[in-house]
Amino acid sequence: MDNRYSPGQRAFLPPDRKVESWESVRPYFDELAKRKIATPVHLERWLVDRSTLLSWMEEELAWRYIRMNCDTTRKELARHYEQFITGIEPHIHRYTHLFDKKLVNSPHLARLDQKKYAVLIRAARKRMELFREKNIPLLAELQVEEQEYGKMISELTVFYRDREYTLQQAANFLRNPNREVRETVYRLIQEQRISKAFPLQDLFTRLVRKRYKIALNAGYHNFRDYQFDNLGRFDYRPEDCMQFHESVQNEVMPLVDRLFDRREEQLRLNELRPWDLDVDPDGKPPLVPASGSEELLQKTIVCFSRVREKYGSMLKQLAGRGFLDLDSRKGKAPGGFNYPLYESNVPFIFMNAAGNLRDLETLVHEGGHAIHSIMTSGLELIDFKELPAEVAELASMSMELISMEHWDVFFADESDLRRARIHQLEGIVQVLPWIAAVDHFQHWVYLNPEHQEKERLAAWNRIYRRFSSDRINWNGMEEHFVYSWQRQLHIFELPFYYIEYGMAQLGAIALWMHYKNDPENTLDRFESALRLGYTATIPEIYATAGVRFDFSPEYIRTLLEFVWKELQSLYL
Repeated sequence: MDNRYSPGQRAFLPPDRKVESWESVRPYFDELAKRKIATPVHLERWLVDRSTLLSWMEEELAWRYIRMNCDTTRKELARHYEQFITGIEPHIHRYTHLFDKKLVNSPHLARLDQKKYAVLIRAARKRMELFREKNIPLLAELQVEEQEYGKMISELTVFYRDREYTLQQAANFLRNPNREVRETVYRLIQEQRISKAFPLQDLFTRLVRKRYKIALNAGYHNFRDYQFDNLGRFDYRPEDCMQFHESVQNEVMPLVDRLFDRREEQLRLNELRPWDLDVDPDGKPPLVPASGSEELLQKTIVCFSRVREKYGSMLKQLAGRGFLDLDSRKGKAPGGFNYPLYESNVPFIFMNAAGNLRDLETLVHEGGHAIHSIMTSGLELIDFKELPAEVAELASMSMELISMEHWDVFFADESDLRRARIHQLEGIVQVLPWIAAVDHFQHWVYLNPEHQEKERLAAWNRIYRRFSSDRINWNGMEEHFVYSWQRQLHIFELPFYYIEYGMAQLGAIALWMHYKNDPENTLDRFESALRLGYTATIPEIYATAGVRFDFSPEYIRTLLEFVWKELQSLYL
């Protein structure tokens, strides 16, 4: 009998089985927990069956999460999601622990291919160390509470000139050449955000305290150290993050100041205000890459096809199966994501298109994730497909830069194309300090878990001052400044998942630099790295792509010098 199953096949599960309750799926978990494993071949077969079962559960959870985010006004969708989180997932946690013990303690483990399973085994051992029965209900409560952020933000709308706009749609006015319009709408947006400031403070306080309790239960002194292990950060530690923060402050912030000096001069202003940062500095109207989400999708398919034909085909596949929700609308959760579906073997892309350049940047970013998901779909186990963020974001951010070489699909006018590329590159420079600030803030929060809310605001004010330019005048907007951390969804829903964007951005710059010199060879190496999934360490995956996993000042300086040179070639 063949000891393997094809990817996506439910194997020992009936194809028409539905997840109705824990009792409806428990027999399959029991079978795996009790199964006798007599040989290494049986152990590998058991790993495949375990993967098949967990893939089924993961996709069920994925669809419930996706549907809830697509329409936060339908309470039954939230209840359906919460039923899984509170009624099914706690049991899965317990059985996952049993499975980890069964694997790690198996006498046949040493006879498996150690190179193939090394990353999987180290993760299983770490999960065993972290597991505490008393944390299971706390983790379930956390997952439910974390969704309150999206619900709160999705309720916010702006009324301007007798029309109602989502925050994403209202942000289009911040690109208006008329400064009075920009300021008016900026203040309206911030008033809406401030209206949720105190509820969000209360929510975050509850989340911090619950996370601290989970860490203590697991034998840690703080949630920061617990979460590093929980996220599987085997290849770097907190001190490496601190080096990243310092490198950004010393190497990136001077360039940010140069960019803002240039903007101030172009706009002919005496000083920059927060509503002056998104408008075209030459006073030109906002860039619009497409008239509607369907045109945006079709143009992106063409753009991806120009990079490599199969990339466009992959995006077309998602569209054909209805695995896209692109438009911004009232009642839809904020943000954007690519959600892997381990049974369907294609992902779902969720975003909030609002008719601006950000739509293009978001779709090529999430499209990069989608390509990555599809390229790992042939891997045998779910463990190989569940990617660390540092690797996943390398794929998405690299596609932003690589696809930029073909953005003439969106902008036939050479001047508009140049403006779009400038915006992308300046955005890279400016986002790195924000990433450092958000990450540094979280280190402070979780190393000081019993802090008061006033202390939290003071800490953010101090940290954000370190990573923001003094070229921007915040007079009269101080309240918005100290609450600005609340814009970042990750702080509420995905603690400590954010610095990965900065790490991956560095890798993406290096990869794009190689692509400009040798496109085909760079893409070959890029794909080789993507196909590894999570079967190698993060530094090994980066090396396969031909780049370094490095946060040193010297490395960042080299990459930023390249970006600055590219920007100078675009400035006229």
